[in-house]
Amino acid sequence: MFAPFRTIAITALAGAIAAPAIAEEVNLYSYRQPELLKPLTDAFTEETGIRVNVAHLDKGMVERLQAEGDRSPADLVFTVDISRLAAVVEAGLTQPVESETLLANVPDAYHDPDGHWWGLTTRARVVYASKDRVADGEVTTYEDLADPKWQGRICTRSGTHPYNVALVSAMIHHHGEDYTKTWLEGVKSNLARKPQGNDRAQVKAIWAGECDISLGNTYYMGAMLQDDEQKEWADSVRLIFPVFENGGAHVNISGVAMTKAAPNRENALKMMEFLTSPKAQKIYAQANFEYPIAPGTEADALVKSWGSFTADDTNLMDLAKLRPDALKLIETVDFDG
Repeated sequence: MFAPFRTIAITALAGAIAAPAIAEEVNLYSYRQPELLKPLTDAFTEETGIRVNVAHLDKGMVERLQAEGDRSPADLVFTVDISRLAAVVEAGLTQPVESETLLANVPDAYHDPDGHWWGLTTRARVVYASKDRVADGEVTTYEDLADPKWQGRICTRSGTHPYNVALVSAMIHHHGEDYTKTWLEGVKSNLARKPQGNDRAQVKAIWAGECDISLGNTYYMGAMLQDDEQKEWADSVRLIFPVFENGGAHVNISGVAMTKAAPNRENALKMMEFLTSPKAQKIYAQANFEYPIAPGTEADALVKSWGSFTADDTNLMDLAKLRPDALKLIETVDFDG
């Protein structure tokens, strides 16, 4: 039996005694942490009167939706990268959404051309570099990471993690499989230790002197700076925004898709449009230290302090289609071995 929804909602007080019941609702399955979603769901309910029910999942979203079939209560799915979004779409569990509001708020590179998924915020896959041991300009491209000068100086999480698979997919897109295989071998030979841990663990390793640079998502810097223990790790590094030699900085997204079975389709569409509005974009970007997507919206001041970059303009669905090829190359070179 599946776990019941965990409900997040705001209801206005009536006469300072009791709130009227909310008849309308929308149901979400989410990979995002509860604390990152709550400010958004609260604001949506306050603006529309639609209650938001959230089931927070650690894994198994595709399997759960497949098991539920047409009986699924889920209207929307929230995921934290293109690989997970594409997996739900490829399993035939979503439906296309047509909306002039969404088209106006979400740039072409950040939504499915067929309307099955829509981006909400972006994050860059960057280099965390030791302030003491890495000079300015020492790394400028992702291709640089295979340079022998980094031998024994790089830390990273597993190569098969979706964040790194997406980066390898982008390398294939820009350079082809043969080049990417050689690049992966070069990066592997430069590792200071076997891939392990999460992105924050790599920054801790830099702070501890185990390596000099690591790969990580931008928002982890904001998260570490809010943590008493991890702030010291964050203070030991700076962010570098590499680019592809023939492109921009690699970005990934948090995104949303409407399920094929959505029982509350009208409310689900209202929420999707709300999430891409300037109001919601500001709330979301501040809560998770990511970059808003909607035109005319700005990142949080802390995020902007890390520096500016030009995002690669490849449509992320094109990268998602290269996931099997990327994973095969990662396993072929035994990157995690």
